[in-house]
Amino acid sequence: MGGVSIWHWIVVGVIVMLLFGRGKVSELMGDVAKGIKSFKKGMAEDETPPPPPSAATPADPKIIDAQATNPAAAKAETKA
Repeated sequence: MGGVSIWHWIVVGVIVMLLFGRGKVSELMGDVAKGIKSFKKGMAEDETPPPPPSAATPADPKIIDAQATNPAAAKAETKA
């Protein structure tokens, strides 16, 4: 008794067709289809990977030619 059968859906469909007419229902379905296409297009654009960075080589790291000194040893040398 509480379930929705096919006959309920048929009656609802007939009432909708009588209230809105055939033209309005087809326009509504066309708008829904356009919305779905737009949504799918937007989702497809989000999934495209970003373009790879330019082929330019990164700058070479600077090499410092100096010896690391111990600050305590350097202090002792300056006092002596």
